[in-house]
Amino acid sequence: MPVYIWVLLVALGGAIVWRVTGTGGSGHHPDPRPGITGITVVDAERYASAPQVKEIYTMARAVPNVLDGLFCHCDCAREFGHRSLLTCFESDHAAGCQVCLQEAAMAYQMTQDGAVLGQIRARIDATFGNG
Repeated sequence: MPVYIWVLLVALGGAIVWRVTGTGGSGHHPDPRPGITGITVVDAERYASAPQVKEIYTMARAVPNVLDGLFCHCDCAREFGHRSLLTCFESDHAAGCQVCLQEAAMAYQMTQDGAVLGQIRARIDATFGNG
């Protein structure tokens, strides 16, 4: 099955789950681990047929220390045991999840604009939290 079809199916499934369960709510942001790198982020070239996904996986690899300090509001911590938003990009999970992709893109852009982790957390919670 071509990657783009798989990504579409996962995205649709994720959207249904997200719609039914809501976002992660009042999740706790983890402390970023010292020395964390983006080496475990899936190579963005895997998503060559999905340019937006490819771009955001590239962003994730560039700011692993930030993503490792963010709670992911798609509820993957409860459903899959993910530690942080970075964990979503260590597999194909984020490729099919608009919440993960949007959180990571927001975190990357805010980092580029000079925001610190606390500011990024506050914006992520205000945008994706439901409480």
